Amino acid sequence: MAAAAATTTNSQLHNPSRSPLPIPSSKCSHFSSSLLLELQVKPYRTNSIPSLTSNCRSSRVYCEIKSFESHQNYHQQSLTVGFLSGSGQLHSIQSSSPPSSVPMAATASSDSGSKGVKRICLFYCDETKALAERIAARSDAIELRSINWKTFDDGFPNLFIPNAQGIRGQHVAFLASFSSPKVIFEQLSIIYALPKLFISSFTLVLPFFPTGTSERMEDEGDVATAFTLARILSNIPTSRGGPTSLVTFDIHALQERFYFGDNILPCFESGIPLLMNRLQQLPDSHNIAIAFPDDGAWKRFHKQLQHFPTIVCAKVREGEQRIVRIKEGDPQGRHVVIVDDLVQSGGTLIECQKVLAKHGASRVSAYVTHGIFPNQSWERFQFDSAGNPATGLSYFWITDSCPSTVNAVMKRQPFEVLSLASSIAAALQI
Repeated sequence: MAAAAATTTNSQLHNPSRSPLPIPSSKCSHFSSSLLLELQVKPYRTNSIPSLTSNCRSSRVYCEIKSFESHQNYHQQSLTVGFLSGSGQLHSIQSSSPPSSVPMAATASSDSGSKGVKRICLFYCDETKALAERIAARSDAIELRSINWKTFDDGFPNLFIPNAQGIRGQHVAFLASFSSPKVIFEQLSIIYALPKLFISSFTLVLPFFPTGTSERMEDEGDVATAFTLARILSNIPTSRGGPTSLVTFDIHALQERFYFGDNILPCFESGIPLLMNRLQQLPDSHNIAIAFPDDGAWKRFHKQLQHFPTIVCAKVREGEQRIVRIKEGDPQGRHVVIVDDLVQSGGTLIECQKVLAKHGASRVSAYVTHGIFPNQSWERFQFDSAGNPATGLSYFWITDSCPSTVNAVMKRQPFEVLSLASSIAAALQI
């Protein structure tokens, strides 16, 4: 077909009185029935298939598509055509690229080969490099790209995106860590620059949304910095594919999800499935109970953990002190896991641990998605090595949403790190 110029004769194609020459039947794996065409072939000079030219001069040719296969690895199609000339000789042509006569079929085959797989160029900051490598290890569709992070003599960022033209038309993501105010500005500079490089889409992965964790809007004049950051992220430039997607995990205050504007698409994920998977691996998984340190944690997580026995704690004031009491549930004889979204100083978790042990818990563990631990407060948590839950925890699970914490508690009991890498890799394919 590629070597001969062919024109279809409508009178021949639609005339039922004409009987086509017999053609050997062949089955095509990609068509429910073979496609039969009667063509009038014009002579065409070619050096590639000389025998084809001589056999096709002024003769009617009957063509049958014998196979149409998609080669996913090379993003091209293979078309095999068999035809019978007037002399009765059977010829075949195989093409490695989609012929112009079947553009829709070729396109459909290509789309089906790559359907559901989106290749991602993943950029990262220095702090998230280890997590980025774990994410890339989970998916062959994710390619890591680095950024040159430097500073000028005056301390302001000196940033460079290598091979910026090479990401044109690509799906791009950036793995951020707003661990302190001093690193936010340089990362925002990259976040605002990437969508302008003619990329197909842009996704910001911010595992921990840091602001607002300690804010209490109680008096006139209190400033909601969580709202400020949400507005900054909502004004990220639009890429060719539309608004930026934001992937974040277990945002602290439920109302914060409504702080974002219409120019960003937040995707709120949770680390709880990682905890549930880990609990199933414990030898006493049948004896687990979940404790929430306050009503806020219960509202956030109880639906995901509703198949476990539940214990709800509450802070009450006694004189000048605020103490933790059990509001509902019974920890007697149970391995109780305290669940919350984050930990700072850890005072509330330690008080929960003590009251649960006092009421008969056989073991006490804890889980938080975000282990912040300012001023090395993780040192307050001891390991229960003697079966005495009043003195320590059996496990303290955190995720790797705060990379600096991961480096500090790695290989230190009772801490275990549950990686968000698989969850992030999956979210990037949405």
